[in-house]
Amino acid sequence: MGFQYGILTPYYDLQRDEYLHLDLANHLSAGYLSVPPFTAFTSLLIQWLGNGFFWVRFFPALYGVFTMVLVWKMVEMLGGRWFAQVLAALVFICSGMSRINLLYQPNSFEILAWTLLFWCLLQFLHTQQNKWLLWMGVVTGIGILNKYNIIFGVIGLVGGLLLSSHRQIFKNKYLYIGALIALVIISPNIVWQLQHGLPVLHHMKELSESQLVHVSRMAFITDQFIFFIGGAFIVVAAFIGLLFYKPFRPYRVVLLAYGLTMLMFTYLRAKSYYSLGLYPVLLAFGSVYWERIFTHDWTRYLRVLWVAIIVIPFALLVNAVFPVLRPAQISEKAAKFKALGLLRWEDGKDHPLPQDFADMLGWHSLAAMALQAWQQVPEADKPYTMVVTSNYGEAGALNYYNKGKMPLAVSFDADYVFWFPRMDSIRYIIKIGKRPQGETLKFIGRVVQTGTLQDTLSREYGYGADVYLLSDLSPVLPQALHKVLLEKQQEYTGK
Repeated sequence: MGFQYGILTPYYDLQRDEYLHLDLANHLSAGYLSVPPFTAFTSLLIQWLGNGFFWVRFFPALYGVFTMVLVWKMVEMLGGRWFAQVLAALVFICSGMSRINLLYQPNSFEILAWTLLFWCLLQFLHTQQNKWLLWMGVVTGIGILNKYNIIFGVIGLVGGLLLSSHRQIFKNKYLYIGALIALVIISPNIVWQLQHGLPVLHHMKELSESQLVHVSRMAFITDQFIFFIGGAFIVVAAFIGLLFYKPFRPYRVVLLAYGLTMLMFTYLRAKSYYSLGLYPVLLAFGSVYWERIFTHDWTRYLRVLWVAIIVIPFALLVNAVFPVLRPAQISEKAAKFKALGLLRWEDGKDHPLPQDFADMLGWHSLAAMALQAWQQVPEADKPYTMVVTSNYGEAGALNYYNKGKMPLAVSFDADYVFWFPRMDSIRYIIKIGKRPQGETLKFIGRVVQTGTLQDTLSREYGYGADVYLLSDLSPVLPQALHKVLLEKQQEYTGK
């Protein structure tokens, strides 16, 4: 866990999505446009603990630790010893898993949920105790409340069981009781989705059109091995062991589930990291099989070599994969970052910084500028002042840094379209983004720019993140805003 804290340069702020996820705690609900509700309750816990950077970073790191412990337990169950556990731990740490577990996003818990699901399956196959089928239902339900992506893993697992010698499991009533448990757990979110017009469908459509369209199927497959850098041989060893190693024969369903899920992801042009939940269980099988190969005679002396193959490439790439270097230092080594494909953003183009790094710049400054604008509002007019930003990252950042100091910011973006305050009279607006123009100006008598973001490498700088104080507002502005807001809500809910 200490590794997650040690590799983060204090120069960087939180990442764009993290601010939205933390803001969910201020708007508890059974569902959201952006994510299922599990993240909101973790955010509430973080808020109770003080909302500091330490606790924001703590939970994804903690989920990573739990995942690694489960991998160790799988190694023990499969008959592995200390060297297999060392291999599994090193490959897990020296891989893209550590990058995932750095940021406060649903991804770290998702990987844990997938690993728990496979753990329950292995336990059932190993012991034939029906309680593990019930636990599979519990894990699936909680996993879906965290991120819908796990549904693809469940489909792959069901398909794998149907194609394996374990297909008789579908005659076991406890499997269906487990499915019912999962349905009960996710039912509040299902009701919320239905009440709001299934916004998850809009979100998937928007994701497909704006991001996944730029994903190459070949790049998706290639990235699966890049995630593990020097430890990819352990993943390959898992494939070989599950195919040919006799003690692994009862667990070949894992390989079938992997293959079917990967086919779905490849066809749908999924982002590379969507599949990471499939790998912890493979690390367990691969490490045990590799230990078996290098146990006898002189081959056991090669163990140091395999450790070096895992650790050294990762150590050489730490500065490129994690936010260790400052932006200016990254610019000096741009060729290295470009060669690794780290400068390519979700728009399919190369930029000066990796996207996550650019998304971790400028937020604190932007919040400070918004607070300065708020201080310029006359005291009598502050109850009638609204803070509006151009996107969810800006709104979340302002609410993280300025909560209790000024009104909560809102945006015509993502979940914020449902979080606007009811204001029948608006005297001032603090606007973050581009200068008002066009038809909007007829509602605004005075526009004063009070600040501008100076960090040119920040992703927000490219969007035009300035701060404006709008006053002398038209009395019909609230009705006009309500109309635009209603249209935006209908767009997100597909109505």
